[in-house]
Amino acid sequence: MPIQPKAGKDVKGTVEVFPQYAQGLSDLEGFSHIVLIYHFHLSRGFSLEVKPYLDEKLRGVFATRAPSRPNPVGISVVRLLKREKEKLFIQNIDIVDGTPLLDIKPYVPEFDKPEKIKIGWLEKKVKNQAKDDGRFIK
Repeated sequence: MPIQPKAGKDVKGTVEVFPQYAQGLSDLEGFSHIVLIYHFHLSRGFSLEVKPYLDEKLRGVFATRAPSRPNPVGISVVRLLKREKEKLFIQNIDIVDGTPLLDIKPYVPEFDKPEKIKIGWLEKKVKNQAKDDGRFIK
């Protein structure tokens, strides 16, 4: 299981929406990337402090991307390869097969990419990104 879409580079997948929502996918083909918002359906319970991937120290859950959270909602920015009716073919995915999708939005760098970014305790750790060590899948 890749940790974050960047670690899922070249991993391909399919998003299927219910047919009654297919019309809402109109015009999405013009975007190279989309934001997927989904429910961490395998997450059971939560703690306000967690030992996150890439660290051995307890951190506040809201300063991590751990899936076990008070409101288990995840986001991923993925590459949109193509659309066929109610199916989206995507790449660079880090989502477990069968994960319930809550929403889809186009990724727009001018809106979504802030300036002067700081990444807190992760500053020296993100270069070691890899695959899930198993602690988030039960």
